[in-house]
Amino acid sequence: MTKDAIKDMLSKVKKDKVTFVDLQFTDFMGGIKNSTIPVYNLEDALTRGIWIDGSSIEGFARIHESDMFLMPDPDTYALLPWRNHTEGGRVCRFICDVYKPNHEPFEGDPRNILKRVLAEAKAMGYEYYTGPEAEFFLFPKNEDGSIRKVSEGNGYYFNLMMDESYAIKREIIEAMDSMGIVTETSTYEVANNQHEIDIRYDKALKTADNVITLKMAAKFVASKHNYHATFMPKPFYGVNGSGMHTHQSLWKNGKNTFYDKSDKYGLSKVAYQFLTGELTHAREISGVFAPIINSYKRLTPGFEAPVYVCWARINRSALIRIPNVSKGYEDKATRIEIRCPDPSSNPYLTLAVLLKSGLEGIKKGMKAPSPIEENLFEFDDAKLAKHYITKLPASLDEALKEIEKGRIVRETFGEYTFHRYLESKHQEWDLFRTYVTDWETERYLMNT
Repeated sequence: MTKDAIKDMLSKVKKDKVTFVDLQFTDFMGGIKNSTIPVYNLEDALTRGIWIDGSSIEGFARIHESDMFLMPDPDTYALLPWRNHTEGGRVCRFICDVYKPNHEPFEGDPRNILKRVLAEAKAMGYEYYTGPEAEFFLFPKNEDGSIRKVSEGNGYYFNLMMDESYAIKREIIEAMDSMGIVTETSTYEVANNQHEIDIRYDKALKTADNVITLKMAAKFVASKHNYHATFMPKPFYGVNGSGMHTHQSLWKNGKNTFYDKSDKYGLSKVAYQFLTGELTHAREISGVFAPIINSYKRLTPGFEAPVYVCWARINRSALIRIPNVSKGYEDKATRIEIRCPDPSSNPYLTLAVLLKSGLEGIKKGMKAPSPIEENLFEFDDAKLAKHYITKLPASLDEALKEIEKGRIVRETFGEYTFHRYLESKHQEWDLFRTYVTDWETERYLMNT
């Protein structure tokens, strides 16, 4: 930042009566991390950064290379409404980029990873726009702090009662609005206690920042009402899981490159190549957009979860679909929607691998397969094979093997993060593989 920009920011903070500053960033698993400084240290933070111990952050650094520092992004400045109800001043936040002691961006910072792929797109003349739809569950808490699963739900798009969860969602949206984040819609979803908040379509870095903020806002506001907000993909057996359907387009010189009015689907050659790149690499990148063991309890046939690698106009069982747009807005609103990511993923890494895959499709001039408009959940293996339709991995273990066989994740993450990510995920799988679950005990203990 320039001296004048720093002076303007300090003036704004003073006007807002800020006394403490939260410096936020994420580890590569998507966990939100925070370092709080008094406001009188903000000038130093904006000028030189604030040092942190990277060895304490998942996937960041080893003990002998632990020193790193945070540089606040001034565009992410916002007052935190849930921390400003006490007297004595207000709390603001900045989302930060992580740097190494030599003042180079840290290669393992998820935000930096997305920035690198955005720079690759920019070198090709493109800007990447996205609109995530984040689904989550709201569970009331018992007196002991455990969650209480409500047996009766209101149903999809139900919004007629002013129940507690409606009030919580409204407060989440109001909190985000006060932070300058625009949401499109909020709905009840299919499963009991399940909800969705859609974030305004915008440049990818901004929407990734906004997803992180939504997760944080949902948890703080829910806790205030003695509820728990979870972005776990599949908290209970037999119910719909939570996804993070993501709308995408590439723009060049102020124009949406995905639109072509002469095409029957309204898609340009670039759009077809982009979606084909994502389909081609979907199995390889699934361990990023569906990053935890529980992700693959959601990615099973049925429950509206997309597991079949194909595309369509209206078929919601396909991995990618082309949403309808309002007449007269085709040149602006034409986009593709990829339905496989889930909200447990790190949004920076998810958008990075999606963009990288799409750009591969453009670079290689990939030709799109025919769309599949039939219900894929009714296809048997023979019919899937006839249409050359594959499935996403069925487990995290299978997804990790796909990552290791491919190159997209390695090239997107860089060698450092690639190896640290796989190491962490293999440990997660091994713990799960060797853990004896309640289901096993109930099924086998007395019968074997």
